[in-house]
Amino acid sequence: METVQIKDKTFKLYISKEQIQERIAELANELNRTYEGKEVIVLPVLNGAFMFASDFVRKLRVEPEIQFVKVSTYGDGLTSSEHANVLLGLNKGVAGKEVVIVEDIVDTGYTLQFLRQYLSSIGATSVKMVTLLFKPDNYQFDNPPEYKGFSIPSDFVVGYGLDYAQKGRELESIYTLI
Repeated sequence: METVQIKDKTFKLYISKEQIQERIAELANELNRTYEGKEVIVLPVLNGAFMFASDFVRKLRVEPEIQFVKVSTYGDGLTSSEHANVLLGLNKGVAGKEVVIVEDIVDTGYTLQFLRQYLSSIGATSVKMVTLLFKPDNYQFDNPPEYKGFSIPSDFVVGYGLDYAQKGRELESIYTLI
């Protein structure tokens, strides 16, 4: 069993880098079909989604405009708070455009709900989300992400952009807390 140690916690391999890349290609193909011929803004949520977004965007054929937003609900803890804080906002308007939010993980859904409402309020034509990981048991809302890489249990995960107290993002695979 492959494990990694991050600070005071031990994690075991959960999703391999090969599984991740295969699923990213499938998700990109879905979005290529949906957004063909449309003007799309891809909006990765920093910090966690940077690795997923990088690999995902390279597989898109829809020639998206890319912007970034930074929203925090975790801090340095193991669980999500119920409040979203914008730390870095959009640099251009989204009015009249299709927006695809790119997230590393959707847990309770508070960040997703906050961003959907905010982007709709400033005129986005539509707001959809692609997430690498989705925790359906923790999700608190009626409208889950439209595009999901992997549905996972409520376990804490790290790697491939996901962190534990800002460590472990560089791992190529995803690991779960032992």
